[in-house]
Amino acid sequence: MYIRAMEKITEKILLEKSSPKTNKLEQIKILNLSRMGLKSEDLPVPLLSKLCSLEQLDLSGNLLQEIPKGLCLPSLKILNCSNNDMEDVVSLEALRNIEELRLEDNLYLTVNDEHKVIFLLPKLRMFNGKDISSTAHHIRHGSTEILRKRVIGVWERSFGLPDPITAQSLAAVEKRFVVAACTQIKYGPNSLSEYTKWRVEMIAKEYLKSLTFSEEEGGKITDTTPTKENETPAERRTRDLGGNSIVSPQKRIRNNSEVVTEASPRKSSRLASAAPVEASPRKSKRVTSTPQKTDPMMSSPRKHARMTNVGTPEGSPRKSSRLENASKTESPRRAAKSVISTPTSRPAKGESPRKTAKDQTTSQQSKQKTAKTENNTPRKTAGAKLKVTQLQEPVSLQPLHVLQCHSRQDSPDDFSTQLWACAFEPPQECSDGGISGGSRTVATCGGETLCVIDCESGHVLKKYKVPGEEFFSLAWSTVLMSRTGGSGRPCNILAAGGKRGLVKLIHPRVNLAFGEFHASRRAISIMRFSPRNASFLFTGTYENKIFLWDISGLDRDYNFKISKLLVLETGSTPLHLSLLPTSPDTHLLSGCDDGLYVFDIQISKNTQKRNEEMEIVFPVYKKKDKKNTYRTIDGLSFLSDDIVASKSHMQGSIYLWSWSATRASWNGRKKEVPAVVLAELQWSSTDIPYLSLGTCPGYGYVVCGDEQGRLWMYHITDTMMENFKSGKTISATEVLEWPSPVRAGKGALEGPSINGIAMDPDLHYLVALTDKNMAVVWKREGR
Repeated sequence: MYIRAMEKITEKILLEKSSPKTNKLEQIKILNLSRMGLKSEDLPVPLLSKLCSLEQLDLSGNLLQEIPKGLCLPSLKILNCSNNDMEDVVSLEALRNIEELRLEDNLYLTVNDEHKVIFLLPKLRMFNGKDISSTAHHIRHGSTEILRKRVIGVWERSFGLPDPITAQSLAAVEKRFVVAACTQIKYGPNSLSEYTKWRVEMIAKEYLKSLTFSEEEGGKITDTTPTKENETPAERRTRDLGGNSIVSPQKRIRNNSEVVTEASPRKSSRLASAAPVEASPRKSKRVTSTPQKTDPMMSSPRKHARMTNVGTPEGSPRKSSRLENASKTESPRRAAKSVISTPTSRPAKGESPRKTAKDQTTSQQSKQKTAKTENNTPRKTAGAKLKVTQLQEPVSLQPLHVLQCHSRQDSPDDFSTQLWACAFEPPQECSDGGISGGSRTVATCGGETLCVIDCESGHVLKKYKVPGEEFFSLAWSTVLMSRTGGSGRPCNILAAGGKRGLVKLIHPRVNLAFGEFHASRRAISIMRFSPRNASFLFTGTYENKIFLWDISGLDRDYNFKISKLLVLETGSTPLHLSLLPTSPDTHLLSGCDDGLYVFDIQISKNTQKRNEEMEIVFPVYKKKDKKNTYRTIDGLSFLSDDIVASKSHMQGSIYLWSWSATRASWNGRKKEVPAVVLAELQWSSTDIPYLSLGTCPGYGYVVCGDEQGRLWMYHITDTMMENFKSGKTISATEVLEWPSPVRAGKGALEGPSINGIAMDPDLHYLVALTDKNMAVVWKREGR
C-alpha cells in the first residue's frame, strides 16, 4: 500500500490533523498522524509536548522504531502504534497514563515485549483490542512477588553488602548479584526468558538499593532504577522487602458468596497459644451439611475470580502461619526456612531406619495371625512384575516443613479444619530437556481454601478461597489452550470441588479462577482427570454417581464448553477413582463406601448411564460381623501398570493385587470377582476411616498414614512379591514418626490423623495432610 512522502511535523500540520478543530495546540484532544512515513527522529518532542490535553494519538502505518525520549503527553489514554518498525517498547514508559494501546504488525516485537509493555504501563487495560485485566494483574503483581522472593533467596545464599560501602564496591557487588540472579532464576516458559531476565535484573537492583537505604538512611548513590510514580524511597523499600504496599486491585466478589481475598500481613502470624481442640468430625459425617438442591447462585463459567498470590520473600509477614521451630534462635528471615523442630530423634547413619514387626504393636501381630485363616481366596505368588525403576536401597525422608495454611479467617489457633486432598503439579517439558518446576509444586485443599505450595521453600504461592465451601478433592490436568493461528499452548489447570457440588476451574500460573460448573446436586467426594484425554474429568458425588465431563475448547480468553459424557451408578459414595495406567479410556476402578467396582468407560458405546461391570471382593470381607462389613474401600492406587494397592476400613493391612489376573478370572456372568492377592502389607489397627494411601510407581513405594501422624513406608520389590506366602503379612520397610512440631511456648503438638498423601514422580518430596489443619512436607535425603 502506498505511503506518502515524508512530511515534517509542524504546528500547522498538527492543527490540520486534530480534532476538535482549534487554533491552539493545548486544546487538541484527538490527533491522527497515521501513514505519513514518519521515523522516530521526525517527531519533534518540544512541539508535541505542548499537547497537554491530547487523549488519542494515531501513529499507525509509519516507520517508527521507538517513541522519542522526553515526550510528555500527560493526558494521553489511547495510542495506536500498529504497523510500524517498533523495536524498543521501554520508550513507552514515559506515557504512563495510557489505557488502550495497539502494537500489531510490528515485525520485531515478541511476546517478551508485550509483557514489558504491560508491566511498564500501570493503567493499561486494553492491548491490541483485547481486555488484559487478568493477565496484567499477574504480570504486575503475581509474577513480580514470585521473582522478588527468588531474588532475595539468591542474595541471602551468596551475597552481602561490602564494608565499607562505596560507589565502586557497591557497583561491583551489584554486577555480580545481577548476573547470578539472572543465571539462577528460572520462571515461566522459555518463550518469556528475555522478559524474566529483564525483570530479575530490575528487581535485583531495586532490592540492593533498598539495602543501601537501610544502611545509609537514604544512601549517597543515585537511584536510577524504575520506581512507581511519586513513590518515596521509604515506600519503595517497603515494596522491595515484601511489605503490604502491593495489594491486588482486583479483589472480587462473586454472587455475594465467593470471595478471593489477599492474605493480610497482620493475620499471618506464628502460632500462638490455643485452647485444646476437640476431634474434628470425620469425613463420613460431612454429608449432613451437603445442600440437597442446586445452588441458585451459581455464576457463569465466564466469570473470573482472582487467586490470592501469597508468594513472598522469606521472612515476610505475608506468609501463611507455620509451626515454630523452637530449637532455632535465628532472625525471622533465616528462621523461616526451618519451620519445625523434631524432638523425636531419627536413626543415625549406619543404624537401621526400619521398624520390623517386632517393633510394631501387639495388636498388629494379632491381626497378622488372623490373616492366616483367610487362605481360601485366589492368591498369586509370582508372575506379576513391578517393572519400575527400583532403588538399590530404601529412601530416607526427613520432615522439611509443617504448614498451617487453610485456617478459617487466617486464625493461627485453627487446629480443626480437616485437609483432604493433595496432588503434585504435572511437570511440563522445556526445550532444554528439563522440567518447568512442576515436580516441587503441590496443591492442597481443605476447609474453604485451596493452596498451591512450593515444597522446597514451604511458601504458599497461591491461595484460593470460597467462603461457605468445604473442598474435598482436587485434580490437575495439562490442557491445550487454543491460540490465534490454530496452535495450542499447554497449561496446567486445577479442578476442585466439595460440599456445594460445584467444580471450580483454576489456572494457578496466571492467578485466575476462570470458571465453574454444577456437577452435582450434592457434594463432590472425589475428582480425577484422564491421563489420556486431558479434558475428561471424572467426578464422584454423594448422589452415589460418577459423572464424566468433557471440558473442551479452552481458548486464550478462557472460554470453554462443558459436556456430560457418562453417568456411572455406584450404589454408595465413591471415595477413590483409579484409571488403568495402560488403557485409561477403557475401565475405571472406584473404591466406594460399599465396595470396589469396575466400570466400562468406553465412549464409543451408546449407553450413557451404566452400572458396574463387576465388583472385586477381598478376603477381609469374610470377617463381616454386626459392627463392620469391611467393604468401605478407603484407599486405592495403582503401584504399577498391573499391581493395585487398596485397603478397607478396619482391615489393619493393605492388599497388593493383580488387575490383569483378577479380570482374567472373571467369567462374564457373576458380578463378584475375588481379587488375586499378591501380597498383604501390615498396617495400623485403627478404627478411623478414610485414611488414604499413596503410591510412587516409579520407585515401587506404597505409603499410608495412620491415626498418630505416622507414615508407614513400604518399599516393594519383585523379590518381596515372589517370596510372599499366603496368609503372612509383610512388615513396613520403615515407619516415620510424627515430627512433633512445636508451638511457641506451648510444647509439641500431638500426632493427628493423616487423611491424604501425595508423592512427586521422582520421590523427591512427600506431602501428608492431617485432620488438624497441618500439611507436612517431607524431603528425600541427598536430593
